[in-house]
Amino acid sequence: MRVRLPLIGTGVDVHPFAEGAPMRLAGLDWPDEEKGTAGEPDGDVVVHAACNALLCAAGLGDLGAHFDTSTAEWSDAAPTELLVRTAALVRAAGFAIGNVSVQLVGERPKLGSRREEAQKVLGEALGAPVHLAAATSEGLGLTGRGEGLAAIANALVAERDLPEARDGGR
Repeated sequence: MRVRLPLIGTGVDVHPFAEGAPMRLAGLDWPDEEKGTAGEPDGDVVVHAACNALLCAAGLGDLGAHFDTSTAEWSDAAPTELLVRTAALVRAAGFAIGNVSVQLVGERPKLGSRREEAQKVLGEALGAPVHLAAATSEGLGLTGRGEGLAAIANALVAERDLPEARDGGR
């Protein structure tokens, strides 16, 4: 009998704040923020950490192994396009996506008022539940000093049903 256990992947992303950059975070634009994050294509640490967690769980490496986000192709991409394409890679490799959980670390912006909106946007892009939480780092490190943002994500994937598994594993 072949036992198929779910697989878990962890992803991390960190970006510094940059003057003049728009704030894109958790698949949303934050027009009231003075600074956004520097990064390719948009510095969205939540999306990037989620993508890395999914790729890791499926044994597919990381974002850099699949996407050259510094190319013109990504300059006008929707904030969630990386997540959409990553989900397609994971599914093409034979996996179903269970969920992704992301912890945002930073002093601002405050996620609470837009958490549900972000979870909905990210979940629709992924085609699976996305759960968000946030924490500050009490003045420590680049996130605590207000120099940037970090995100840590975990993803759960499982191999899709295979024909030989449909008979109960016999």
